Amino acid sequence: MITALYGVLFHWIGGLAAGSFYVPFKKVRNWSWETYWLTNGIVSWLLAPTLFALILTTAPFEAILAADSETLRNTYLGGVCWGVGGLTFGLSIRYLGVGLGNAIALGFCTVFGTLIPPIRSGTFVSDIWTPTDGKIVLLGVLVAVVGIAIAGRAGMEKERGLSDQEKKKTIKEFNFSKGVMIAAFAGIMSAFMAFAIDAGGPIGANAVEQGTVSHWSGLPILIVVMAGGLTTNFIWCIFLHLKNKSGYEYISLYNRDIESPDDDIPLRTNYLFSSLAGLVWYLQFFFYTVAHSNMGDFKFSSWTLHMASIIVFSSLWGLKLGEWKGSSKKSRQLLYTALGTLILSTVIIGIAAYIKGSSGAH
Repeated sequence: MITALYGVLFHWIGGLAAGSFYVPFKKVRNWSWETYWLTNGIVSWLLAPTLFALILTTAPFEAILAADSETLRNTYLGGVCWGVGGLTFGLSIRYLGVGLGNAIALGFCTVFGTLIPPIRSGTFVSDIWTPTDGKIVLLGVLVAVVGIAIAGRAGMEKERGLSDQEKKKTIKEFNFSKGVMIAAFAGIMSAFMAFAIDAGGPIGANAVEQGTVSHWSGLPILIVVMAGGLTTNFIWCIFLHLKNKSGYEYISLYNRDIESPDDDIPLRTNYLFSSLAGLVWYLQFFFYTVAHSNMGDFKFSSWTLHMASIIVFSSLWGLKLGEWKGSSKKSRQLLYTALGTLILSTVIIGIAAYIKGSSGAH
């Protein structure tokens, strides 16, 4: 019981990181999207996974190389697909803002990422549908989906009640129709992270056999998954650099496309905050893998807990950053209802963990 409850707690810490990672980008000035996104990506998809695995696990690369080719292929390709989702996820926030962009993208992501792994592995009926505690966890998942739907409804009400001028004040490139389509696609593709981590299970098992504490066994898996994500994002950002001729921004102090007294590029500040965003972003899956290893038979609910906590914290950031300023009372009430529903879903899953622990099941 205690182990699963720790898992719930770590999922919420990871959700805090995921819901907060985009905030440092607010401090980046006069860099194109592809410049700060790739800078963030080098930290989050390459440096951080490697560094954390080297520090906290025993021989992480040996654990990876010991895995069979099918495991490596599925884990990497899952990361590639997730990378496409992560790439377009950033665009959804660009067009919809932190709160609404997260709500819509993560709604699709939750459904696909929660249900596909257990259905694929054939454990849905035995571990989830049959036992009482499994049904309670499934109820918690469904409540979370309802909460996400309410959050999306709140965003729609907010968009309907604001003038174009008001939207532009908080989100410079606000575009609801484009943003919704991108967010839906991003959510479905991002769900492949759950598949990739599940497929990389043998790598984690290898790490444990080599002496790694089980809590950290998922970190070598992230090296492979993140490599897939880096591949996708690197190719796209390089394409944008060539198209927009923006590659010079990494070393230049001046932006050629901006004619104003304030056209300088604060390189140190931009690198600092883009790297900070990357580190915070990585921490979401650092805590996710720790939480996932503690969930026992409830591992399938990990993705739901992760998504629910992200939406709660990203929505709170949206409120703090003024993205709901000027919105209707109805939209704000819907948002608060959504947050309460998502928190309730976590409580329900926690109750299931308590019941399982009290029954003495393992």
